[in-house]
Amino acid sequence: MTENQQVEGAAKEVTVVEIEDTGLAIEGKSGIIPGHPAGLPVLFFTELWERFSYYGMRAILVLYMTETAARGGLGMDVKSSSDIFGNYTASVYLASIFGGLIADRFLGARLAVLVGGVIIALGHFTMAVPSLMSFYAGLALIILGTGFLKPNISTMVGKLYKPDDNRRDAGFSIFYMGINIGAMLSPLACGYLAQSEHFKQILKSFGLAPEMSWHFGFAAAGVGMCIGLAHLIFQYKLLDGIGEKVTDKPVESSAVTEMEPAKEGGGKWQLTESEWHKVGAIACLFVFNLLFWSIFEQGGSSLNLFAERLTEKNIFGFRVEASYLQAVQALDVIILAPIFSLLWIKLGRRQPSSPAKFALGLMFLGLGIAIMVPAAMLSSHGLVSPYFLIAVYFVETLGEMCLSPVGLSTVSKLAPRAFQSMTMGAWFISTALGNKLAGVFSGYFKEDPQSLIYLFGGMAVAALAASAVLFLLTPTIKKLMGEIK
Repeated sequence: MTENQQVEGAAKEVTVVEIEDTGLAIEGKSGIIPGHPAGLPVLFFTELWERFSYYGMRAILVLYMTETAARGGLGMDVKSSSDIFGNYTASVYLASIFGGLIADRFLGARLAVLVGGVIIALGHFTMAVPSLMSFYAGLALIILGTGFLKPNISTMVGKLYKPDDNRRDAGFSIFYMGINIGAMLSPLACGYLAQSEHFKQILKSFGLAPEMSWHFGFAAAGVGMCIGLAHLIFQYKLLDGIGEKVTDKPVESSAVTEMEPAKEGGGKWQLTESEWHKVGAIACLFVFNLLFWSIFEQGGSSLNLFAERLTEKNIFGFRVEASYLQAVQALDVIILAPIFSLLWIKLGRRQPSSPAKFALGLMFLGLGIAIMVPAAMLSSHGLVSPYFLIAVYFVETLGEMCLSPVGLSTVSKLAPRAFQSMTMGAWFISTALGNKLAGVFSGYFKEDPQSLIYLFGGMAVAALAASAVLFLLTPTIKKLMGEIK
């Protein structure tokens, strides 16, 4: 909705400076996804390719850092590589708060997404240059670019729907499926280029050093981001004003009622009592979201190392590199996302509340990581079956589908209208802290079975205990959420 949208009952014109579009949904426009706005597939495919770039690099990052220098890696120990992995993934999401703020005040969500995508692509191509300096510079660029893109594209999805629209959770689940299509394809593509002996032989046939293969994996991630940018630019018109910034133009006063001071003498950005309650609900879910991602993100670190060092590399007679297994969880989401989307629509107003869905997510997460306890026990007898990891990823994905897309949807509904992108960015801080904690946890990874039992068993107990606590707190959080379900 643009700044010139007429609102029934308007009485006078006022001038509004540096506020984003009101975030109201556009009615009557359906796209190639039946029953959903035309802008949803645009954001779906843009995020698909951005996540292709992110998860492709993520799948090989720890493996590249811990690989010996003779084989093209950086030769780091597990603790150092885990620290870098945790700091990087945390910083990616921490940067979202600044990206959200800049979008709210200056750029608008749509331009912020475009700028972020360009910077991300530059970061991946910088990592394709084989030097330690370019490695760190590339990581820094990806952090900066993702800070612009990640919160704002999620905000734009939220603006496609009214706050009370029952399609919102379904729309975010579809959007989340797009994320995971990219996340499924990229470990296979980037992992093949980085680790496959077949591709290394191709490099040798062209007179190139086979240890350069890692950098072709990083370059492939950059190509993916470029495809996403091209799609966004060519499909701009289908967004129909969503994500544009409003500046210095008159609007009818009732269009900005919620932007004005809540009380006499209040500031332009003051929150109402109801909004403060909703912010409190976000804060409660913030803590549980943090714990969820600290365990879930073991997939890119300790579970990835377990796959590389303690797992058989053969499935049905085919060689399966450790990085390929990073695609399994995304495939699970692709299968489960439409099922969950239909489930939430079928249940309608009878579906569990958002806090209850969070509690279910933590329960499945705990059950999933607990599967690694018998896998750790069996590792004392040799390499274990990759089906342990496949089972872990499937059960954890059940939890992911209960929590992650629902979390994005809930925050978009609860966020104060004047701070939508900034609040979404703040939400990603919990994910950032969870990723940092994930790096700390994975730093304790050792190939000793007893240590692994304590590591994975401890995380399982923590997740299941948190699930029980959140079920007990659900009525209180629902009161803070008010009319939002």
